[in-house]
Amino acid sequence: MKLRVVLADDHPFVLLGVRAMLAAGGDIEVVGEACGASELFEVLEMVTCDVVVTDLTMPAVSGEAGDGLRLVRRLRREWPGVRVVVLTSVANGAVLRAVAHAGVTAMLRKSEPMDDLAAIVRGAARGLAHVSPAIERELAAADSGSELHVPRLTPRESEVIRKLAGGSSVTEIARALGRDVRTVSSQKREAMAKLGVSNDAGLFAFVRAHGLL
Repeated sequence: MKLRVVLADDHPFVLLGVRAMLAAGGDIEVVGEACGASELFEVLEMVTCDVVVTDLTMPAVSGEAGDGLRLVRRLRREWPGVRVVVLTSVANGAVLRAVAHAGVTAMLRKSEPMDDLAAIVRGAARGLAHVSPAIERELAAADSGSELHVPRLTPRESEVIRKLAGGSSVTEIARALGRDVRTVSSQKREAMAKLGVSNDAGLFAFVRAHGLL
């Protein structure tokens, strides 16, 4: 019997590449694909699988960024028998540590070679953990305490981040604070750069991982 896998990523070319790599061995069958968290949950309601291979930062159908940590927690809660393999571009050790503690079996950086992906997925189905070298270094740095502190933000950057995490849009924040939208956007970008996240999903995961809400 073939190993049944569901894929989730909002980039079609990533889905295409991962599917091709997994199919090459002949013993893995991709039984479903999704381009976002909501679609992934819908697919899992309809098909039976052994492993989910998913990105962390997929936009939701509504256009808002998905929360990778929340995604993993729901997968583990509602489909406890399904192993979770994460493919991610997130580079923040604190976020990755929170995701690892949520119960994923394997974590790989998208920018690293994927030659062993099929073997890693096979191992995950048997409960064998795997962490890629780049993510392992970031987790080690976080565990050593070098990333346990929250990078220093300016008062205005902190204010913007708190409001973003609370669900406000950049336009709403600019209106509430009496600032230009471009100023708020710039403060958001600078704060995200300091926190080591590249998109809203990574930002929300960081905020939750540090209890900053």
